[in-house]
Amino acid sequence: MSGDSQGRRPWFDDEAGPVVRPYAMTRGRTTSTAQHRLDLIAVVVTESYDDDPEVDQTLSPEHVDIVQLCRDAPQSVAELAAELDLPVGVVRVLIGDLVDEEMVHVTRPVPPAELPDESILRDVINGLRAL
Repeated sequence: MSGDSQGRRPWFDDEAGPVVRPYAMTRGRTTSTAQHRLDLIAVVVTESYDDDPEVDQTLSPEHVDIVQLCRDAPQSVAELAAELDLPVGVVRVLIGDLVDEEMVHVTRPVPPAELPDESILRDVINGLRAL
């Protein structure tokens, strides 16, 4: 049996990995100020800036990874969670931090309910053709 000198089991599981790590990455936070906008299909885009995120001492390695992944191409929250192999809740908090620091911004696809009706578009096209 592995454990410390008092016979307790360690705070990790070989398959699951460290139990405390996601909590530690977010400094105990489970939400961020931007949480309401960060559903799975929200797209994260880096802001244009000249600084290298690795130089910023306030950023964790996970923050830097998110910025670098989004610098190559905009990524959805789900894609970032999969790429970083982190829980979605943790990724949302980390993205919220980066939004607060103005290093990234989040865009959301237009919901289908807000798209114009196809019949309206056809009427517009027919009206333009009639001109």
